[in-house]
Amino acid sequence: MKNFQKKITVGLASCGISAGGEEVYQTFSKLIKKNPQKNIILEKTGCIGSCFQEVLVDVFDKNGKHTYAKVDSQKAQQIFKEDLLNNKIVIPFLLEKERTDPYFKSQQKIALRHCGLINPEKIEDYLKIGGYQALKKCLSLSSAKIITLIKKSELRGRGGGGFLTGLKWELTAKQKEKTKYVICNADEGDPGAFMDRSLLEGDPLAVIEGLTIVAYALKAQEGFIYVRAEYPLAIQRLERALQQAKEKNFLGENILGSTFSFNLSLKIGAGAFVCGEETALIASIEGKRGSPRIKPPFPAEQGLWGKPTLINNVETLANLPYIIEKGWSHFASIGTKNSKGTKVFALTGKIKNSGLVEVPMGITLRKIIFEIGGGIKNNKKFKAVQLGGPSGGCLPEKLLDTPVDYESLKKTGAIMGSGGMVIMDEENCMVDVAKFFMAFICEESCGKCTFCRIGTKRMYEILEKITSGQGKMSDLDLLINLAHQVTQGSLCGLGQTAANPILTTLKYFKNEYLEHIKEKKCRAKVCQTLLTYTIEKDKCVGCTLCAQNCPGEAIFGSRKEVHLIDQEKCLKCGQCLKVCKFGAIKVE
Repeated sequence: MKNFQKKITVGLASCGISAGGEEVYQTFSKLIKKNPQKNIILEKTGCIGSCFQEVLVDVFDKNGKHTYAKVDSQKAQQIFKEDLLNNKIVIPFLLEKERTDPYFKSQQKIALRHCGLINPEKIEDYLKIGGYQALKKCLSLSSAKIITLIKKSELRGRGGGGFLTGLKWELTAKQKEKTKYVICNADEGDPGAFMDRSLLEGDPLAVIEGLTIVAYALKAQEGFIYVRAEYPLAIQRLERALQQAKEKNFLGENILGSTFSFNLSLKIGAGAFVCGEETALIASIEGKRGSPRIKPPFPAEQGLWGKPTLINNVETLANLPYIIEKGWSHFASIGTKNSKGTKVFALTGKIKNSGLVEVPMGITLRKIIFEIGGGIKNNKKFKAVQLGGPSGGCLPEKLLDTPVDYESLKKTGAIMGSGGMVIMDEENCMVDVAKFFMAFICEESCGKCTFCRIGTKRMYEILEKITSGQGKMSDLDLLINLAHQVTQGSLCGLGQTAANPILTTLKYFKNEYLEHIKEKKCRAKVCQTLLTYTIEKDKCVGCTLCAQNCPGEAIFGSRKEVHLIDQEKCLKCGQCLKVCKFGAIKVE
């Protein structure tokens, strides 16, 4: 054991880098160079999902692995000195004390199984943990056998639609056209979603291997990974992974000595949310404007350049090598009757343990949010969870025991979506939330459909009226009427689900709409126009700070005397509240 090498890995996904991971990595690098006799290895890795604990550092020694959380440059120096040089674990910095928490115990990782454990920039690491064994196995099987395995696993598309993956493959395989294409949809655009990004940053070769398996099963010779330009690190690691896969003959001509040849390219999207829709994505790859077209024909029949095309999303593809290796029955034993396997969710918003989690289908929303997610930040009261991004819905506390599966969520008015889960507390205004998502939809609509282009704009304008105190009761009926028309008259999923945030907030939080309209009040104190600022006499000391900083010159009073606010001049900007040091500003 004298020559045993210690190894350090630093989490350098986007979350780790934004938390200071690059500086931590460079600190370790410099210290290792000063101590070459110790023969310490330093590696990069992806995110294990615990974004709220970044920067994460793993130290491997003869006894195994231990993890340090919230590491900065100063902590890195202490860890190196005590742990790496003197074999003394720095207990206060350890993450291990939390590994017994439900955050870890309740998760079951399949898609994320390698993230945070390997260097995503080295194919050797991927091969060491069994990478490409699934492809090798597939090369000895017939296309029909592979498709049957995926059908039996009952894997459903993880991009939002939940269509049975094996059935989708079968429909494409049945096409008589010899030229077929396969595409990985990595155009992740939902606010608060970063599942695909983390997978591509932490385990790009699993996605590439999955897509190669699809190509082999469908006899496709060319494929594309469509990824948005806003993911520079994912693109960088994908490019490196593609090059390494080609060098090892996992891509290219006569893969691993077989008769199967497959070429895979990256297509960088410009960031249009609508390009997440299959036909819009295809149009973008073809060099056209990214807008949807009427279906049928479906992409499986006539897709890229008029040829049969299979499109799966990142998480779906990452599941494939696991299913091939472990067997369809193992995967199908996880989850519920109609929703098999696991699902990755991005927990964001007012939640303590923000980050990525992967859980078995059927787990309740309550368990995800309060056990795995740790509950609400600052011990505030839970109000709602937004599922499925701008196409999803907002669910209240009374629905927290809903199982997370496709059918159960659909019954509530929300959808599984790709996996975004935004948590809201008592300081969120649900009317304002609906307005936020409608503003996003208006911005991202391609404009092709009149209902989507104009209908979403009109719904946004009504919400703007309500949040500014100009709303009428008749506006609620108009909102519902417009919502149904946009849903029924839109061509693609963006327009067809655009009204979900409005419909679910009206269904579960109608009292907040009524307060905005009838009482001209916002209980969360978010809608500025509806707020009233006053100065409490017993707290005001006459320091004049509020008057000096009031842009509307609405505050008056002499020094050391109680000040007053002229409500007609008040701009409701909240500047007085920000500058008052004595808590004298009251907001109602």
